Amino acid sequence: MEKEAEKLDRDQERQLVGHACAGDRRAVRTLIGLHQDRLFAFLWRMVRNHHDAEEVCQEAFLKAFSSLDSYSSEYRFSTWLFTIGYRVCLNRLRRKKNAGSEIDFSEVPAAGSEPGHESLESEEAGLLRQTVWSAVEQLSPPQQATLLLFYRHELGCHEIARVLEVPVATVKSHLHRGRAKLREVLESRNDAEIFAYRSQVG
Repeated sequence: MEKEAEKLDRDQERQLVGHACAGDRRAVRTLIGLHQDRLFAFLWRMVRNHHDAEEVCQEAFLKAFSSLDSYSSEYRFSTWLFTIGYRVCLNRLRRKKNAGSEIDFSEVPAAGSEPGHESLESEEAGLLRQTVWSAVEQLSPPQQATLLLFYRHELGCHEIARVLEVPVATVKSHLHRGRAKLREVLESRNDAEIFAYRSQVG
């Protein structure tokens, strides 16, 4: 569905949203089907909890479809949806923090248990992922979201700025700080997989 969403042109997207605004349930289901996997994957990597990610994803869709009249076709529907999802996610993280429950990014499951992944990882690759997520844990939620949207979802700085509702300069600052933190943590390791990570964040 993610690939189909990418192929959807702006006119088709506007038509779908228009039909959804008019109460067309098929259009609503189509929009959900096109974007739910990608949105869930982003939210899951933010909260690191399957149940929480499902709840945030559901709430994001409910908020989106209850306020479709505020959507501007100037932006992609996915960008607007991710903005809503990010807001809901931040609220969830704040509530957990206030309740004294911290998100533990070091408890990273094998890739086979992540959404959309079926291959098994080597023990070394698993340790590498733990190292990386331990570094990401030390970043603020906006910095975490920036790295995920840039590297995982391949969004540009301007689109990330719209999702996070911050200036482009702030997005670039988040990327700079995030890369610096990852380089700092990975600097002492020099195997081939670490080299690949360092090349990406360099």
